[in-house]
Amino acid sequence: MNFHDLAARAMHLFDPEDAHGLAIKGLKAGLGPRNRINLPILATTVAGLELPNCIGLAAGFDKNAEVPDAMLAAGFGFVEAGTVTPLAQAGNPRPRLFRLTEDQAVINRMGFNNEGLEPFAARLSHRRRRGVVGANIGANKDAEDRVADYVAGLSHLWGLADYFTVNISSPNTPGLRALQTKAALEELLGRLAERRAALAPEGDVPVFLKVAPDLEEGEVEAIVETAVASGLDGIIVSNTTIARPDTLKSALASETGGLSGAPLTQKSTAVLGEFFQAAGGRIALLGAGGVSGGADAYAKIRAGAQAVQLYSALVYAGPGLVVRIAHDLAARLRADGFASVSEAVGAR
Repeated sequence: MNFHDLAARAMHLFDPEDAHGLAIKGLKAGLGPRNRINLPILATTVAGLELPNCIGLAAGFDKNAEVPDAMLAAGFGFVEAGTVTPLAQAGNPRPRLFRLTEDQAVINRMGFNNEGLEPFAARLSHRRRRGVVGANIGANKDAEDRVADYVAGLSHLWGLADYFTVNISSPNTPGLRALQTKAALEELLGRLAERRAALAPEGDVPVFLKVAPDLEEGEVEAIVETAVASGLDGIIVSNTTIARPDTLKSALASETGGLSGAPLTQKSTAVLGEFFQAAGGRIALLGAGGVSGGADAYAKIRAGAQAVQLYSALVYAGPGLVVRIAHDLAARLRADGFASVSEAVGAR
């Protein structure tokens, strides 16, 4: 275990949200790791994005786009900043972030706490644009027209982000997940498609949709068909879950919010497989939820993901995890006779 991983473990002496704030400050001060991952077998192209490796940082870690380049330097093949809303908002009352150490899991009910589009855009505009950085956009809690908030996010950050993720799957903004229903999703993606078409002459970029793992029968197919019809480039499967598996051991398991980490692995990968079957190669898929090792990443790729994202596992394993996953995943691909990660997509 290296210095940075030991430092991450030491952060468990602090309140989870305070520890996260300290981590961001350390990264801004240049104290983060520098990991060069030179594994051509992991290089891939997703919706036109050329990634040096297929392991990305999920949204939620860098809500305000303060340290995307530091996380790219740590070894991630791409970084997703946000969720950002048009106006700054404080989010839900603290405590709102909980470590379920016995379960290698996290529960959060942050509520899209962020500084808003203006500082987010300013930080992206000042970066040197080395490496792929996406913007995860959301709606303010008290917005009268939530679709308009997503359109505002797309418009304001156009030309500053390498891709966009439309986050309609956080369980911590009341009513947000209702946007996953067919009629609401058609309106949302339709209005985003109109705005994107108007912005595209400045250079088009991919737009993804991030969905929940808690879907009813038939919703996977409906989401895929609506996304394809709207010209979306990809779907990220999945966000946190509101379910509580019987296997949870932590006394904090009853806290409300979204559960992430190891208990989400199996469920999110199974739902990903359903999306892969429904999509039939018509739209890119990214796998998130419970990736804590090479085996998890490989399972998601074999289930249909072209790339994977992680966040919660860093709480327990530290930033060196991305390097360990990369080498383990590369070894698994070679052992099964794959020359590239793209060859293994959907191999299950």
